[in-house]
Amino acid sequence: MNTTVVDTGTDEKTWGGGKKPLNASYGKLMMWFFITSDALTFTGFLASYGFSRFKFAEIWPIADDVFTHVPFIHGNYPMIFVAFMTFILIMSSVTMVLAVDAGHKMDKAKTTIYMFLTVIGGFIFLSSQAYEWTTFIKGEYGAVGTHGGNIIQFVDTDGNRVALKDFAIGQPVDRTQHLNKNGLWFSSESSLPSYTIDEVVAGFEANPNLLVKTTYVDNATGHKTILSRNESIKELKTKGKNVVEGANLVQNEYGPPLFANYFFFITGFHGFHVSIGVLLNIIIFFNVILGTYERRGSYEMVEKVGLYWHFVDLVWVFVFTFFYLV
Repeated sequence: MNTTVVDTGTDEKTWGGGKKPLNASYGKLMMWFFITSDALTFTGFLASYGFSRFKFAEIWPIADDVFTHVPFIHGNYPMIFVAFMTFILIMSSVTMVLAVDAGHKMDKAKTTIYMFLTVIGGFIFLSSQAYEWTTFIKGEYGAVGTHGGNIIQFVDTDGNRVALKDFAIGQPVDRTQHLNKNGLWFSSESSLPSYTIDEVVAGFEANPNLLVKTTYVDNATGHKTILSRNESIKELKTKGKNVVEGANLVQNEYGPPLFANYFFFITGFHGFHVSIGVLLNIIIFFNVILGTYERRGSYEMVEKVGLYWHFVDLVWVFVFTFFYLV
């Protein structure tokens, strides 16, 4: 019986089915599809952040005034710790490149070492981000919220921030936290602040070297506007509403609520991706130790997870640039 072979003319075409599409395996191709779709998601988030920041440019917090903490070191070090986090993540991408290269050479020992270093880099970044979130939520100086939804901060005559605890005068007043079960069902308070607005006002009036810094940018200096002593007292007494300590999704001591919302959402969403990447890297790391890819004769899984890890690193570069630097 004769068998007739039909030439469809597709065997030699990249997408004709005669060979792997773009010379990539199915798994690698699907990883690229995922990265593309996820990149569009992050692009939408960052674009939304950019529009919001542009709209509220006059009152948007200056990153150098917010991200000033360094673990175990007391002082004001703008952006130093965030730069350290970025450096660690970039270096973990370098070790991942070396792991992929060692895998291509079927070098189990070096692949194991570089995968281990990549996992350690991921853990350091996540720990650093947890510290950054903690300090952001807890706050350091405190502020006063106004009836218009803005924030009043306090500085000395040299323009240095002053914490509420350094000047607020405590008064023997009983305060009860308002819970929705005891009052309006749709309204409740978080934990009570350390001071009342009256205690802050009394302490401010008793310290003549204190001034108010508003959330509005002085176009001449590029910094937030600092009011005179008389203007400061008037601003605090007429517009002060409540004491704000740290940050949450409703109000924060750094500026408009949108700033904290974007911070939590964008950095949290990226942190979630890093967590998944660390988990995948751990799985690959143990598979390398067990010799799984040696038996398969290919370390392609290392390369596929490496694509995801490089994507996560690249996204953070954009987050760092647009959220922290610009």
